[in-house]
Amino acid sequence: MSYKSAFINRLVILLLIPVLFSCYNRKGREKNIFHYNEYNGISSLDPAFAKSLSVMWSAHQLFNTLVETDDSLHIVPSLAKTWDISEDRSLFIFHLRNDVYFHDDPCFPNGKGRKMIASDLVYSFARILDKVLASPGAWIFNHKVDSLLPFLAIDDSTFQLRLQRPYHPILGILSMQYCSVVPREAVEKYGKDFRRHPVGTGPFAFVDWEEGQALILKKNPNYFEFDEKGKRLPYLEGINVSFYDSKATEFLLFRQKQLEFINDIEASFKDKILTKAGALRKEWETKIVLQTSPYLNIEYLGILVDENNELVRDSPMRIKKIRQAINYGFDRRKMVLYLRNSMGTPAESGFVPLGLPSFDTTRVKGYHYDPFRTRQLLEEAGYPGGKGLPVIKLLTIAIYADMANFIAKQLEESGIPVQVEVVQKSLLLTMTSSSTAAFFRGSWIADYPDAENYLSVFYSKNPAPPNYTRYKNPAFDEVFEKALRETNDSLRYELYRKADQIMIDDAPVVPLWYDKVVRLLQPNVINFPPNAVNLLELRRTIIQ
Repeated sequence: MSYKSAFINRLVILLLIPVLFSCYNRKGREKNIFHYNEYNGISSLDPAFAKSLSVMWSAHQLFNTLVETDDSLHIVPSLAKTWDISEDRSLFIFHLRNDVYFHDDPCFPNGKGRKMIASDLVYSFARILDKVLASPGAWIFNHKVDSLLPFLAIDDSTFQLRLQRPYHPILGILSMQYCSVVPREAVEKYGKDFRRHPVGTGPFAFVDWEEGQALILKKNPNYFEFDEKGKRLPYLEGINVSFYDSKATEFLLFRQKQLEFINDIEASFKDKILTKAGALRKEWETKIVLQTSPYLNIEYLGILVDENNELVRDSPMRIKKIRQAINYGFDRRKMVLYLRNSMGTPAESGFVPLGLPSFDTTRVKGYHYDPFRTRQLLEEAGYPGGKGLPVIKLLTIAIYADMANFIAKQLEESGIPVQVEVVQKSLLLTMTSSSTAAFFRGSWIADYPDAENYLSVFYSKNPAPPNYTRYKNPAFDEVFEKALRETNDSLRYELYRKADQIMIDDAPVVPLWYDKVVRLLQPNVINFPPNAVNLLELRRTIIQ
């Protein structure tokens, strides 16, 4: 069966699901079902594995967390109505809603979803830490929660979280998709297949997933949230996700109005849509809507710096001045202008991106294009003019090949030979997690809106992920740990900046740009605002 035929079959199945599509003709279905394409695919529907944006998006539809972030990045209630914090900030008591039910599913008696209670929080959080599960999110609780009794159900509506020591970002961590609440019954019934048969409390419930072809979700008729007029959310009847791995095909489907939106614009046709200044060209202004907003994501190149690793032991990049030379050796402003159509801000400060309150370009000094400084550093490192410097291999994925080639060309002009190698995304993730990639393209999307999330990428006690470069500096660790204990926001931000500066001076990474959310949207889609963490928020979305 061809890919196209298989996909059409999925749509036929979708039309036959009475609970989702009864009483809807073709026109009505199209107006009430939100269609989007997941170019990168979805590896799992289990929130314990929500380490990529595609998994985060699906988890956000299917599950809920204790707290969440609003459009202004403030922590607001979700499953928890309120919470109390002890005076020493090591004990949190959450008072839960009593009107939240899991999706109807055969894992429950008579297939009827039961009420969510505090013991579900205990189970879900302990599951993240379970070494047998091997969740990539285990780091969010490691060295943070109490080792003896971190999670406790005081009663059905009261959940207790105990920390080892005060840790300011904990509420932000609890808003992550890793911390979604799952029912024990479903995990035990489906076992490893829970990744493809999720059961949650979210605004949409699982219907079917044919991997690589289509994911179908339906409106949860028992969802606990209501709008200001007392109408139950969500407004949409369902979500249909396709998995075309061609951005050209995705854009064609969007132009044919078969998709409600597309996330980001593929390099090969962005110049046809956007000016270099980042605005829609006139011929598109009445046909589509362009949404842009700051995005808590940094694009960077990572450099493995663990000198115990064979890849590093004989590599010139073990030398700080070589890493600094690379940072000075290419023009970020020109790269963002010509390769990104101004969709981003050149990263000439630290690793913490624009959009967070601690961001301050006057306090954290990064790198700018300075080929003279690059040549000077090469000479100081013992490679005058790049003489004797071996070829450095840069690993990237296909959609960033143009960026990598741009950087390689400019570095070569200063005497730094770089060979770009394009690999599959899954392979690159495996290599960075196993410390077998010496120089690689990466990105870090905020899991929660706090600079700690970015700086944790360089904390020596963290494994990979998130510490993909295996960076270790006691001075950085000391400042970072001090920031975690600080309760005064202004003082904590200053410590964040100090830690960022220590790390950026050591140059285990090459910051490229601070990102923007870029979406193309059909004009008839409303209540679909972008947000700084680029979560797919569909609870209030309407298709007119």
